[in-house]
Amino acid sequence: MAKRDYYEVLGINKNASADEIKKAYRKAAIQYHPDKNPGDKEAEEKFKEAAEAYDVLSNPDKKARYDQFGHAGMSGSAGYGGGDAGFGGGFTMDDIFSRFGDIFGGHFGGFSSGGFGGGSTRQRVNRGSDLRVKVKLNLKEIVHGTTKKLKINKQVACDKCGGSGANTPNDITTCTTCNGSGYVTQVVDTFFGRTQTTQPCPTCHGEGKIITNPCTKCHGEGTVKGEEIVEIKIPAGVGEGMQLSVTGKGNAARHGGVNGNLLVVIEELRDPNFERDGNDLIYNLKLSIPQAVLGGSIEIPTVDSKAKIKIEPGTHPGKVLRLRGKGIPDVNGYGKGDLLAIVDIFVPKNISAEEKKVMQQLQDSTNFKPNIKSKEPNIFDKMRKFFR
Repeated sequence: MAKRDYYEVLGINKNASADEIKKAYRKAAIQYHPDKNPGDKEAEEKFKEAAEAYDVLSNPDKKARYDQFGHAGMSGSAGYGGGDAGFGGGFTMDDIFSRFGDIFGGHFGGFSSGGFGGGSTRQRVNRGSDLRVKVKLNLKEIVHGTTKKLKINKQVACDKCGGSGANTPNDITTCTTCNGSGYVTQVVDTFFGRTQTTQPCPTCHGEGKIITNPCTKCHGEGTVKGEEIVEIKIPAGVGEGMQLSVTGKGNAARHGGVNGNLLVVIEELRDPNFERDGNDLIYNLKLSIPQAVLGGSIEIPTVDSKAKIKIEPGTHPGKVLRLRGKGIPDVNGYGKGDLLAIVDIFVPKNISAEEKKVMQQLQDSTNFKPNIKSKEPNIFDKMRKFFR
């Protein structure tokens, strides 16, 4: 099923302010919170969907990519999980609570008669940091999409303790300060009366457990330096600076938490034949003076092969010859751009005596004298119309 537009998910428009985005997410999260809708799978999915939308729209960089490229700018459309945050590709409900709990002024816990913070508590889930790599693509790879295999140096789960950070499973005990909940409740007397707040446990730092005998290899962290070969599917139509996200392929997290994401930044290699303008390709078509005057048929390169185009007699420099559908596919699947061949007239600097004689004869010909009063659009008008 196609992913819904993030603005639609939160019920806001593209001009919504940061505060409006935050309020819209809070409203959706309260409505679909799993503690308020026990056993309702549809509500749970909408809860995750709202968190994914908020993760993107609350981040200026992610929001800019989404506004420009849509969902493809977040995940590359092929081979990835959910959005850039990866909620659809491995994140749990606890990850959402951990990341966005501050939206509700403290721990994002369950519902109770008094609202948030009074019901069930959830242990903090560690999250590994994201990694960013650049991938260079040539024009063919951009037009057709490609698969790249990258060797990524990163933090991986310790193979001795399995990422737990403990020598043996028996070396992990429940935190006695918070009784395994990961959070402690404090009652504070203020000018407005007695206030109850919930904070991460200072002893276990929100994890709800204590390691009594740390792993000797990772020293209790659960991660070590390592490497992984990651296969990245890159969709057709990506562009310079576009960022794709591969869920869970970033650094491993402490104590078996959730891995970070691998952020893949696209770098376009310069093509010897074409310049890119959006999804269109620009080709500089050089014609000789006889070709421009007499017209005919000429072969020009395309991305995959060659194509013949017709040159009308008396073709002027700056004329644009369009080959529809021979450009770059839209990254969101909305058709393909065109190949635009812009005519340029080649004027030789060195000519033979015989060629010079021919040119001198043509110089006096009426047909070869420029008509200043001609209503034919000049080259500036043509180029202005083209780039408008």
